Amino acid sequence: MHAHHQTAEQSRQAQAQVARLVLQANLAYGESNSQELSYVQRLKARQECREYLTRALTEEPGSAQALGLLGRVELDDGELERAHALFNASLNSQPGQSQQYCNLGYWALKSERPSLAEAYFLQALECDRQSAAAFCGVAHAKRQQGQFDVAYLHYRKLLRTGAEWPSVYSGMLTCAQHLKVHQADTELAADAIALLRQDGLPHQDIGGFVAAILTQQYDLINPSAEVFLDAAADDELLILALRRTLMSSPEVEELVALLRRAIVAEVAHTTTLRDELQPLCLAIAEYADRTGYALAAEDDEERLVDAINDSLSAQFALAEDLDSLVGSLMISALYGALFHQPFATQLGRWDLSDWPAAMQPMMAASFYHRAAEEAVKQNFEEKADELCLAKTDVPQAWPVWSQLAYHNESSLHAVMEQELGLASGRLPDTLRLMVCGAQSGQRALELARYLEDVEVIAVDESLANIAKATRMAGELGLDNIVFWPWSIAQRFVADGHQVHWVEVGRLPSPAMTGLSLAALINSAACAGAVVHMHTAMAEQTDGDRQIRQLITDHSLAPTRATLRQLRRMVLANRQDALWTALLSDNDFYSLGGCRDRWFCPQDPAQLRDLMALVSNEVEWKLIKARDEDGHSLATAPVQRQIQAEALGSEVQSLMGQNLSVYFVRRR
Repeated sequence: MHAHHQTAEQSRQAQAQVARLVLQANLAYGESNSQELSYVQRLKARQECREYLTRALTEEPGSAQALGLLGRVELDDGELERAHALFNASLNSQPGQSQQYCNLGYWALKSERPSLAEAYFLQALECDRQSAAAFCGVAHAKRQQGQFDVAYLHYRKLLRTGAEWPSVYSGMLTCAQHLKVHQADTELAADAIALLRQDGLPHQDIGGFVAAILTQQYDLINPSAEVFLDAAADDELLILALRRTLMSSPEVEELVALLRRAIVAEVAHTTTLRDELQPLCLAIAEYADRTGYALAAEDDEERLVDAINDSLSAQFALAEDLDSLVGSLMISALYGALFHQPFATQLGRWDLSDWPAAMQPMMAASFYHRAAEEAVKQNFEEKADELCLAKTDVPQAWPVWSQLAYHNESSLHAVMEQELGLASGRLPDTLRLMVCGAQSGQRALELARYLEDVEVIAVDESLANIAKATRMAGELGLDNIVFWPWSIAQRFVADGHQVHWVEVGRLPSPAMTGLSLAALINSAACAGAVVHMHTAMAEQTDGDRQIRQLITDHSLAPTRATLRQLRRMVLANRQDALWTALLSDNDFYSLGGCRDRWFCPQDPAQLRDLMALVSNEVEWKLIKARDEDGHSLATAPVQRQIQAEALGSEVQSLMGQNLSVYFVRRR
């Protein structure tokens, strides 16, 4: 009897010890996923979690909780087969666990099997109808299957039940980009407001979604529709959209121009800017800056703004105080950057923080950011090319963006091993990554921010892009990235420096006559380096080709006046099918985008040469290919197409198929 009692007591103590170890493992696992910790700290926490679980399973090999949590650790480390076996072992030990079916669902998502993932998540919901994690998993699975409307409704329900997780907001924003809005809907408007209010989201991605809602809300398709200035000034969605997006809609562009004109007309009549109109006025000023001042203005508006600018110059000459300038500066910024005005140097006497808080975002965009970017440009010899341009004709950074997209922190070593199946043990601890054609830097900055083991060299031919991206890197506190023009990148490679990963973005334009992208990559890529590229070029609509022909035929220069004139031609003929694809593209709604497409188009010869380079199977190996939806493809058929193309076959050409392909250098 005494022996039996002692055995039972030992068993209870062992169970308590296992429970404590699993609890400690859970706490460590939570830390390993904390956004507040550095990547190195999170890896350390994951290792601690693994150690606790190893001890727990030594004590109790069949512990369902320990097996399941160890499976999550393996899943996070990219060990999919081990994770799958552990989740099933946990279920065998304790059937009916909602958590393990959820884990299997996320395993299936990571294995690119969204239909199977959905089945697992539904099974988890059968075990626990209240599981928010399982319901969220269904949303992710629906999204990966392209059922964006269904996924969107799932995300909406999660937010309304309090599951305000970053992955929910991010998933909802992704789905919103694919929705078609056919009628005014207060729930959609509330969703858009919730997304635009949420910091840390790439709001620039939902400009089309918000534009469609506003088009229905204001009945903009109806030429007889009336828009009231006071109602617009009280519209939170409109003001948030103006402050945070670029809306790809001719009708919304006309609405914004109409509201701007109404504000100026009232100011001309009353000589004051009402407090109620100031938030809308400031939002339109920010929006006008984002468009590169593409919005059309009537002659009487321009005359009034010229008079206001003259008045401001006189006020500065009299050394009037800041408060007396505020209203006039708001109106001036509706039509042009304050940095370009004759009185711009006088604005430098104040810091950004000296201005009223509501005014600071507009002042930053219209003056302070431009001043900071001008200081960056002075470091490069390419600045000489801008000196002969009028201030308003200096190129604009493009694309415009406000926030980086959300990603989990990782390392390039982990990406190479888990995503591409490459051994990275012989590579140095810090890997050098080159982004060719970085544009205004969003993708390059995401790589620098979310990969903890990289130093990034981002290259572009636009000095405006380099300046903006450099400023943004400073604001984000990133010291592991530089932005260079092609001339410096070429010298860097010529000096014998090499890189471990090349990301090919926007291709150089035909103006870059002294640059061979293929030759640069061939010299820069070390043995074992990865090249990631796309097999299609954007900006190739019939409308683009027509405009480029006009530019060639008439020897047009890329001035603001020319760009506005070309846009007016397109907008005046918007019913013509020739312009449909162009009008649906964000680029059209900013002069920076139009300038890039029409005066600095991507050079297809650069892509052909690059494809010819990687088709050499002695030097390069295709290791992964994805379609435009992100689904993995079998590499053998893609490799055959590459070979056929290298031999001159146009029938099987990859050019234009919009695949995402990864090559590794063999030697």
